[in-house]
Amino acid sequence: MNTSPCPSSKELEQQARNIHPGQYAVENLTPIATLLGSCVAVCLFDPKLHIGGLNHFMLPVRTRSTDNEYDALLRGDYAMEVLVNAMLGKGAQKQRMVAKAFGGGNVVSSLRKSIGKGNIEFTQNWLEREGIALVSSDFGGPWARKVIFAPNSGDAFCKRIPITQEVSSQVVQEEVDYENTLLGPSKPREKKIELF
Repeated sequence: MNTSPCPSSKELEQQARNIHPGQYAVENLTPIATLLGSCVAVCLFDPKLHIGGLNHFMLPVRTRSTDNEYDALLRGDYAMEVLVNAMLGKGAQKQRMVAKAFGGGNVVSSLRKSIGKGNIEFTQNWLEREGIALVSSDFGGPWARKVIFAPNSGDAFCKRIPITQEVSSQVVQEEVDYENTLLGPSKPREKKIELF
């Protein structure tokens, strides 16, 4: 029996592997962390194998056809499938998986629509449709969130972060970077050739 004390959320944060929009990780020991604004992160956990994974997506589904794999991974429908398949690849079983989900905040009022609300609805509907119990969540509100997931225990820590200029800038930059990837690769400028 392990008698060592459980690490605090601060200790987990220091050890954590950070992921950004469009990324996911499946681990059995290393904690996983992410910073959320209107994005959602879903933690999946298999309590028998003590492995878990976390993803980070911004929009629920693809709205246009694209062959860009990175663009697809940024979308909830694809990000959820990839995370589940990665868990299955490590021996997890879908019927044992439980979920914890976070995010969907309305932290950037200048974004064109309530991205967070759409992400929340998508997450709840997807998990229900797939038969994966959502055992806890922290959704919505006017704040960012720092999420730390301990995949060996299934514990998730969520810290609501008041929107300061620094936090807002970091969240906005990640989300703007994400939205820019959705526009596809920029076309190279034509070089003007002067003949003389």
